[in-house]
Amino acid sequence: MSSSRLWGGRFTGATDPLMEAFNASIHVDKRMWRADIRGSQAYARAIGAAGMLTQAESDAIVKGLDAVAAEWAAGAFVLQPGDEDIHTANERRLTELIGPVAGKLHTGRSRNDQVATDVRLWLRDEIDTLRSYVRQLIDVAVERAAVEIDLILPGYTHMQPAQPIRWSHWLLSHATAWARDAERLEQLAQRVNIMPLGSGALAGNPFAIDRNALAHELGFAAASANSLDAVADRDFIAEFLFWATLTMLHLSRWAEDLIIYSSREFGFIS
Repeated sequence: MSSSRLWGGRFTGATDPLMEAFNASIHVDKRMWRADIRGSQAYARAIGAAGMLTQAESDAIVKGLDAVAAEWAAGAFVLQPGDEDIHTANERRLTELIGPVAGKLHTGRSRNDQVATDVRLWLRDEIDTLRSYVRQLIDVAVERAAVEIDLILPGYTHMQPAQPIRWSHWLLSHATAWARDAERLEQLAQRVNIMPLGSGALAGNPFAIDRNALAHELGFAAASANSLDAVADRDFIAEFLFWATLTMLHLSRWAEDLIIYSSREFGFIS
């Protein structure tokens, strides 16, 4: 059994290969390599500042993680059979590069607060990207509506042509839904931007790290208020999945309308 696993302390035998394959998430969560390395580097500096590492040890871990990041960025990182997730993969490679001092990175840190932090860091960046896309979509719709305001087309209800409407009115009906999507995403971004690191497994960090400074370094608005809640909270993931589903429904409705209006039977009137 790989020594990088933190969950296998009660087991004495080797893990069945079927269980290895079932439990592995590296094929999905390897996309979080930047977030995992960034969080680990910040934590290494934090426990160094708290006196748990010497300056040389802290520097070695940070520089070693820079080397791991460079391998990921270059597409040269080689996954091994024991790399069940991005966290064990990075720690395994760090140990290969700098030796046993890599193990000190988990001083006072649990996989619980590490994973929760990585997911929030990764999702925060993804939300920033999605927020930009939604804004661009709304901007284009508003610009087209203003320029093409004189176009008339049939409005539909229950899949039947009903009253004449302006193309701009139809276009802005979808932009209005997208604006709600943008608003929800803004609200969600605030809830995602809370740092759980320093919560430990569940009862907090015993080494008096400066969580406020750690949150500032990682760009979080604040550190989590309760360690038990911080490592258990997955509300933000459920919220994001709901947001993504609803946004896709809005885009699907728009696409369905475009299919209807693109048929030869229905044309624009200028």
